[in-house]
Amino acid sequence: MMSPLTWKSPRLWSFALLLSLLLLWEWATGVFGWSELVLPAPSVVAVTLWRGLETGYFWPHIAQTFIEVLGGLALGTALGFSFGLLLGESAFGRRVLMPYIIASQVVPKLALAPLLTVWLGFGTLPVVVLTALVCFFPLLESTMSGIAQTDPTHLKMFRMLGASRWRTLCCLKLPSGVPMILAGLRIAAVLALVGAVVGEFIGGSEGLGALIIAAQGSMDTALMFAVLILITAMGLLLYLCALHLPRWLLRPYLFTETGNRP
Repeated sequence: MMSPLTWKSPRLWSFALLLSLLLLWEWATGVFGWSELVLPAPSVVAVTLWRGLETGYFWPHIAQTFIEVLGGLALGTALGFSFGLLLGESAFGRRVLMPYIIASQVVPKLALAPLLTVWLGFGTLPVVVLTALVCFFPLLESTMSGIAQTDPTHLKMFRMLGASRWRTLCCLKLPSGVPMILAGLRIAAVLALVGAVVGEFIGGSEGLGALIIAAQGSMDTALMFAVLILITAMGLLLYLCALHLPRWLLRPYLFTETGNRP
C-alpha cells in the first residue's frame, strides 16, 4: 500500500526539486534572453512534445525503438544467461572463452555500428544485434557471479546427498543466484535503450535515435529535448518493469500472510 504524501515524503521532495529546476530554467531563459537554438525554455519543449504526441508524429518512432529494445534485450539476456551458466559451471570454458568475451566488450559499440550496418544492412536487424551485444555482458557476469556465490555448506550437503551436477545447479545454485541475476537484468534493461539509440544514430531511418539526428540536422533544439524526454521516460519504464516483473511472475507461488495464495 502506498504511503500518503506528507512533507517528509521523498516523492514530494523529489517532485519539488524537479519543479524548482524547471522554474529556474524557465526564468533563466527569459532573463538572459537565450536563443531557442541554444537552450529552449521548458514551456517550448513541452509544447513541442505535446504537439508531436497529439499529431502522432512521435508514435512510429517510439514503436520502432521499443521493438528494437525488446528484441535486443530478449536476445542479449538469453545469450548472456546461457553463457553465464555454461562458463559458471566450466572452469575450462572460462579460461578459453573469457578473454574473447572481454575483448568483445571493450570495443566501443559505436565503432561496431557501422560494421553491423555494412554486414546486415539498414533497418531493425543491425540495431537489434547491437542492442543484444550491449545487454549480453551484464547478464553473463551477473549469472556467473550469482551461481558462484552459493553457500559452500549447502553445496557440501547436496554432494553428501548424491545430487547430480544438473540438480545442484537447478535446485541450489540458480535459486541462490537469483538476486544477482535480476540485478544484471535491471542493468541490461537500461543499457538496451542506450544500444538501440546508438544503433539508430548510425543506421536507423526510424526511431528516437534517428529522430535526434534529424532534429540536429534541422537545428531544432526543442525537438531534441522532447525526444530526450521520451527516451528518459522509456528508460524509466523499462527499469521499473525489470524491477517489478519478477515479483509479478512469482506472485502465484508466494503465500500471503494468512497462508492463502493471492
